[in-house]
Amino acid sequence: MPTTKTPTTKTLREGSSRKRAAILAAARELFLADGFDRSSVDAIAARAEVSKRTVYDYFGDKQTLLQAVVDDVGQSLIATIGRILDDTLTDPAESADLEDVLVTFSTRIATDMLGSAEHATLRRLVRAQTGHPPDQSENPMADTPDEALAERFAAFAAAGRLDVPDPRLAADQFIALTFGVALNRYGSANAAEDPRVQPLIVEGVRTFLRAYQAT
Repeated sequence: MPTTKTPTTKTLREGSSRKRAAILAAARELFLADGFDRSSVDAIAARAEVSKRTVYDYFGDKQTLLQAVVDDVGQSLIATIGRILDDTLTDPAESADLEDVLVTFSTRIATDMLGSAEHATLRRLVRAQTGHPPDQSENPMADTPDEALAERFAAFAAAGRLDVPDPRLAADQFIALTFGVALNRYGSANAAEDPRVQPLIVEGVRTFLRAYQAT
């Protein structure tokens, strides 16, 4: 059973960004390969080519280091979501077909983010951290992706393309109707690998637009 020890609260060194990155990378590799409990700070330090004292100075203890690794992977996924938003939901005036735009966005999220090795890594790390598969309350990305999508929906509403009195609610409902359905039904949303996913996304987008497309 994974440890549930509370992470350290002591003051930690900021230190060298190169060393910090090396420790995070080493910890991530060992936590995934050997498991959290079997990964020693000595082994992490050796792989990162730093001293054991440096690991403790930068992260305090192994539990805090695991949280830092989870946060690091979560931030990488948030950056991926940002790139997908910038590639697909940009200028509302240039988005001629909302259905096509939203299907493209959803498919990219399902494949490039939810179907990525990074996302699989995040789930494994959170399981190591909590002892069970992650649920929404333990999502290290919290509400960041939902809020980012809500901002784009607000922009489309301001341009007269959508009618969304509550952009955040619209974002939550959009996610639930599209790749959220695939995750709940199949446990995966990778449209590139599972042909069942794309029809769910298309129908979800159409349902969303029936409720929110401006007339």
